[in-house]
Amino acid sequence: MIDAYEEDTIEQELQHEIIDIGKVTIIIPFYNTKDYIEECLNSALEQTYENIEIIIVNDGSNEENTAYLERILPRDNRLIYVKLDEHKGVAAARNSAVQAGSGEFLYFLDSDDVIAKNAIELLTRYIKDYNLILGTTKRLNKPLELMNIILKKRSKVVLTKKMYKLFKGRSILNMLIRRDIFSDTESLFYEDTDCFTDISLLVKIISQCEQIPTVKQPTYYKRLRNDPITNPGIMQKPNENKTSDFLKIYKHLHNEYNSNERIIHYLDLLFLNFYRKNIILLFKDTGKVDQFFNDVVSAAKKLNSQTLAKQPFHIRLEMKQLRRANIKKFKKTIKTHLEIRSLRQGLKSIKKFKIYCYRKFFIKMPLKEKQIVFESFLGKNYSDSPRDIYEHMIKNNLDYNYVWIFNDKNKKIPGPAKVVKRFSFKYYYYLGVSKYWVSNSRIPMHIDKREENVYLQTWHGTPLKKLVFDMKEIYSANPNYKKNFYTQSRRWDYLIAPNKYSSEIFKSAFLFEKNMLETGYPRNDILYRDNQKEKINNIKEKIGLPLDKKVILYAPTWRDDDFYAAGKYKFNLKLDLQKMKEKLGSDYVIALRMHYFIADEISTEGVEDFAFNLSKYDEIAELYLISDILITDYSSVFFDYANLRRPILFFAYDLEKYRDKLRGFYINIEEDVPGPVVKTSEEVINAISNIEDVNLEYKDKYDHFYDRFCSWHDGQSTEKVVKEVFLESK
Repeated sequence: MIDAYEEDTIEQELQHEIIDIGKVTIIIPFYNTKDYIEECLNSALEQTYENIEIIIVNDGSNEENTAYLERILPRDNRLIYVKLDEHKGVAAARNSAVQAGSGEFLYFLDSDDVIAKNAIELLTRYIKDYNLILGTTKRLNKPLELMNIILKKRSKVVLTKKMYKLFKGRSILNMLIRRDIFSDTESLFYEDTDCFTDISLLVKIISQCEQIPTVKQPTYYKRLRNDPITNPGIMQKPNENKTSDFLKIYKHLHNEYNSNERIIHYLDLLFLNFYRKNIILLFKDTGKVDQFFNDVVSAAKKLNSQTLAKQPFHIRLEMKQLRRANIKKFKKTIKTHLEIRSLRQGLKSIKKFKIYCYRKFFIKMPLKEKQIVFESFLGKNYSDSPRDIYEHMIKNNLDYNYVWIFNDKNKKIPGPAKVVKRFSFKYYYYLGVSKYWVSNSRIPMHIDKREENVYLQTWHGTPLKKLVFDMKEIYSANPNYKKNFYTQSRRWDYLIAPNKYSSEIFKSAFLFEKNMLETGYPRNDILYRDNQKEKINNIKEKIGLPLDKKVILYAPTWRDDDFYAAGKYKFNLKLDLQKMKEKLGSDYVIALRMHYFIADEISTEGVEDFAFNLSKYDEIAELYLISDILITDYSSVFFDYANLRRPILFFAYDLEKYRDKLRGFYINIEEDVPGPVVKTSEEVINAISNIEDVNLEYKDKYDHFYDRFCSWHDGQSTEKVVKEVFLESK
């Protein structure tokens, strides 16, 4: 089935030169993607294969996007700009480009993706006498300038005859196609749907090709559009839209190619796969069965009996009921199918079984009206605003039962709360039956919220770096970050804001429209209540810090693009602790407090009597109290620390990259922050050595900053929150 090309022979014949086999037309439809188009267009213009033309079709974009596109278009005789008067969809845009182009070969590129500089060269080198050649596609998971795209002149190439295997993904991207296998007059893309329009070209290809080579080297970098809420890609539309479009194009092509056995087989496999992955999930809502039943019936009736005969029994049964249009029996069967699927999924592992029990049993049990579940930083700490709310409630003897979630089931905390291990059966049980949830981070996606639940989201900082829907693009371990965040944040009933600035940002960044508690953070009450020498010394003694030395607190954030896995980020300590000890050790010690996402264990080897790793210390507010100077970067800790009016240094060694490529800021970090921005350990040491001069220089800016970001805090935030959420509505 699969053979390898003789690569050495090919390279010898080509003598490492680029051979011109004809003009390649690169087609780029553009519709409101100004954030990505420049990178896409440049990747096409910079191709090592020179005989190209690039047709960019503006598919009725809005004025802002059109103006941007027309401003960046270079004067290049290889570039053809087509502007459609109205938005007609990607199929019409591509069809118009095919007609406008003159190349012997076609190559389709989406306006939010990029291709390697030698992508076209490699495909032309190995296409030989074949009608079509595929490249290898990879995910674009970092900013383009940070991607390590390795260009090779040689590549392994494989051949396959299994068309369904090649085209299961229903995409024509990253294919070099000979134009002359199609007639000059036919439309290649079906224009009556938004989704799945590529299939109409794929079936034409299947009718023309017996076997297809694939270059086994990355040539195309696909950007997974990570904002399906406010800026969705075509295939990120709701399942209802995709189902309507798929059924329409499936039936259309089935009718058109009813005598072509290979194409019918391909279409039927696509339908059965779509049915299992999309339609069955859509039918979890029985109302959707009524809505889509007739369309699915008409599609099922077109299935080839031989293809259907090879399907599992339950699929054959459901297709039989569909083909007979027996909606009553079908509803019963699909309900059983979903129940069995859910159980089978639950039996795959102990974790999945716990989730199954949660969804099947726990959230259907009677709700405990006077029970609250608390969690802080994904179960890592007894800290932050959830801790302050809990301690206030038990101090005032409020009539509630309390549950705390921790990763360590042996965690000791004050008061009557039941301690439950995160992701244990008890964890799922108590989340299922407790009316109130209090958390400062997101509860996992698989935890469904009952309608009667009340979820208080305390959040965990004033935003400096842009958040969620205020971010243009996200390069992190989780490509579904925005989609998941949107789903999770729909569960929040209350959200605490520490200042007016944050309240406004939370509404846009989280798309939050429910109850905003403009009270200040409960976690900052301690900074007003316990800012006393005796209490500060007690904390130092508890930690084991010397009482005769001042404390520097270093609390940096995480970098989106530097990770081991989702939620586990790397950190490269840039501070020179040895040099700091030499210069500052007679007067200071330094406490290191990493972000809770950071998975690295920071080493203090050789400076143990100067540097103390307190990353696992529960309450960072206590570290604020005992410290005399804060060093941070882009962490929101400095907004809280400013309540103490103590000096802050901003160690921003990667400022340009973080600001311009990874996140972006809401404020001007070089103009608005209440302390100097430094980029080297030497500058940090110099600032600390002259801290009185720093205080004097930044006094006015600090006063303005305090008024803007700290004025809501008065030591009474916890009481205000508890009154609003747990008392006033009772």
